[in-house]
Amino acid sequence: MKWRTKLTELLNCKYPIMQGGLSGIGTWEFAAAVSNAGADGCLTAATSKTPDGLREDIQKLKKATKNPFTVNITIGMCPHIDEMFEVCFEENVPAIETAVYKPDEYAERIKKSGITWIHKGATVEFCKHAEKLGADAVVLVGLDGYGFKHIKQMPTFTSIAWVAPQINVPLIAAGGIGDPRTFLGALFLGADGVYLGSALMATKECPLSERVKENMIKAQPNHPDLIRELLAPPNPKEYIEVMAAREKMPFEKWIPALERVMLKHHDWRDIDPMWVQAEVLKSKDPQTTELIPSLGERPKGPFSFACGYINRIVTVKEFIENMVKGAEKILKEITEQWELGR
Repeated sequence: MKWRTKLTELLNCKYPIMQGGLSGIGTWEFAAAVSNAGADGCLTAATSKTPDGLREDIQKLKKATKNPFTVNITIGMCPHIDEMFEVCFEENVPAIETAVYKPDEYAERIKKSGITWIHKGATVEFCKHAEKLGADAVVLVGLDGYGFKHIKQMPTFTSIAWVAPQINVPLIAAGGIGDPRTFLGALFLGADGVYLGSALMATKECPLSERVKENMIKAQPNHPDLIRELLAPPNPKEYIEVMAAREKMPFEKWIPALERVMLKHHDWRDIDPMWVQAEVLKSKDPQTTELIPSLGERPKGPFSFACGYINRIVTVKEFIENMVKGAEKILKEITEQWELGR
């Protein structure tokens, strides 16, 4: 089966699947594995640490794959952000993804470069705003996903079904997607592709701590702590406090502080920039999640409800092929059932 959507046409990738911009672990080697598997790999600029490092990583990635890829530049979570953009322009990367904070001050520069621009947001309003700024595609992240949250964020499938008729550019669904059914579900709801973070973390090529990968296999999506972390609104007092600290904290510390508050973690007042925190993800005994006491500890790790679909660690190629072939099998079965029902 040939997969053809507005996303595959925009990015020229085989499958309508994008790798998420994974802080600290979105290396060029990982991105190359994803691109070579037929999806769109993602090199996270913050992982490269410096502009020279990013240039070197982009060049290595180009040699490692002939397929398209994207470079993620997360606003507020990427060091040397202006220089990182310039490196992407000079290296003429296939696509740039901005994320988390409003991209207004960078929009004109990106559009002038002629490089395909994708913006990732947590609300319908942010995605519609990015489209008005000229984004070539938007990623909408639902509450089912891990990471940066917003008080107006909704569950993934509700968000996609609601915004699909309102967006004209390719729409990519993110948050809790990790198997053939959720892949197809997003497409049936109106998305032009899916964006995978946690699900791809449990692969052999991902430079994540093996402890976290093992924890993802053990984790259950219905654990009360995980439900609270991903779905519950923030503590009102802490939310007001962190919002009031916007002008008092360096931006690169305020952004991760806000993320921690939205995830109901209480260690936000003295937080390191994201590119410093991310190094913990690779350690042998990562303390990546502050646990909230309830019905026992949940396995530690920054992962989404996609943990419910992860039962073993496989290669990136195996994971992508299993998702695609599984989706094709479901489509065939549905088509046959419809034909029999005529």
